[in-house]
Amino acid sequence: MGFKVIKAGMLSTIQDLGRYGYRKSGIIVSGAMDKLALRIGNLLLGNNEEEAGLEITLIGPALLFEEAQSIVLTGADLSPSIDGAPIKMWRPVFIPKGSILTFGKPASGCRAYLSVAGGFKIKPALGSYATYLQAGIGGWEGRALKPGDQIPFKQPYKDKGKFNWTPDLKLYPGLNKQTVSVIAGPEFDLFTKESTAAFLSQEFSISKENNRMGYRLDGPGIHLAENKEMLSSAVTFGTVQVPQQGKPIVLMADCQTTGGYPRIAQVITADLSILAQKQTGSQIKFELITLAEAQKCLQQQEQQIQQLKNTISLKYG
Repeated sequence: MGFKVIKAGMLSTIQDLGRYGYRKSGIIVSGAMDKLALRIGNLLLGNNEEEAGLEITLIGPALLFEEAQSIVLTGADLSPSIDGAPIKMWRPVFIPKGSILTFGKPASGCRAYLSVAGGFKIKPALGSYATYLQAGIGGWEGRALKPGDQIPFKQPYKDKGKFNWTPDLKLYPGLNKQTVSVIAGPEFDLFTKESTAAFLSQEFSISKENNRMGYRLDGPGIHLAENKEMLSSAVTFGTVQVPQQGKPIVLMADCQTTGGYPRIAQVITADLSILAQKQTGSQIKFELITLAEAQKCLQQQEQQIQQLKNTISLKYG
């Protein structure tokens, strides 16, 4: 028993933290777009942070809970409610058997994450539960959820008492943050000085051409000082490539393993959540930092996650 999908929403997929170790074979990492939100949701329930959750994009599904369960919703505020009554995010919520979880108008952000106590009872593919849509593997039958799907829970509901608390989430960058920190990409110095100056000083907006593979950006044109053929090179989540027409593309969770466009920048790991929560038309601005500064940002984020783990372990006893 678990929940039954009444309405599917725009795009609802099972995701974990990604499928690692297969990029050499051309198999992408995939996983949650906002891994930080998913990690926090799992921790708030006492799950392992690697547990799979449901990634809900912009327009949420309607889910009938065929058994009682504890859940946490993190990430974007998509106006969740149980049987029509609004519920809070970023804290454990009890869902009675027979209740329906629905979502309304998006209030902020783009992607919400539904974590359930114990996780979902699904089969891993190549060591991961992440849905790889292009290959049709992982998640629930390798696809987005559709009406009629019944997603089972790993464990029945366990009453752990009431938790009338919300954690201090200073580690989460916020859904409205606009500035994204980057380090210089391998081909940064091949661009004109005017282009690199524009890249780091002017705003870009997320174009209509955006999905889990990448975001094409609208804004000032970015061009090489000298047009030249590029060899295909390694790319990853957060790599900023620039095709010949000058519109940057930020690669996201479902990006390919290699690319042939010059790489002007790499979004730092600690700021990937900011990008994951941007909608079509959202404004972003890039800020150049050093590798050492990027590493410090990630260290601080991981320290805050460890503090959250320690706090939660005390709450659950």
